Formats: sequence, structure tokens, C-alpha cells
Amino acid sequence: MEDRSAFFEQVYQVVRQIPSGRVTSYGAIARFLGAARSSRMVGYAMNNSHIYSDVPAHRVVNRTGLLTGKHHFGTPDRMARLLEAEGIVVIGDQVRDFDRLFWSPEELLK
Repeated sequence: MEDRSAFFEQVYQVVRQIPSGRVTSYGAIARFLGAARSSRMVGYAMNNSHIYSDVPAHRVVNRTGLLTGKHHFGTPDRMARLLEAEGIVVIGDQVRDFDRLFWSPEELLK
């Protein structure tokens, strides 16, 4: 349990760096943290992130830009509304222009 909490905190530190109007993926965060096979654990961290007001979990989507975590935002459309408030177009639970809006955690190393 201790290791999981430490991993979750690392995930939250990365997610706090995602710029407004940009998105990243569970897998990109996992790879950045040196745990490439832990995308699902990043998802679990996002599911638990709502206790922190400063973790923009809505900016984390799946590898194709799909809002797979939308069920953890209280209402099915809240995740999309949060993204749209940042200027991101969401159509059918999919981020439009995902490749252009994708933010890589590797940018933290620059």
C-alpha cells in the first residue's frame, strides 16, 4: 500500500504540470515515471485524485484521446465540460485534434 501511495503522488505531481488546454495519456505518464506497463495504475490514481482540488484529472485521457475516465467526475458530461472550458473540443467523448493538443510529460525534462 505504501508503494502505491508513493506512485500515486508521483502521478499527481506530473498531472499538476499539464498545461491548461492540453491533454496527456495514462500511458505517457506511466512511461515518464519509468513504469511503462502501469497505465492502469495511473488510471487508478486518477480515480482517486478527486480528493485533491489541484490535480486536473480531466486532462488525462486514453492513448487515442477518449474520455475513458468520465464516469469518475460525478456526471457523465463533467469531464468534457471541464475540457471544453479550457478550449478543447470534445465530440462523442473524443478529444478533437488529440495529436495537436497532446502534452508529453517529457517536456518536464526540458
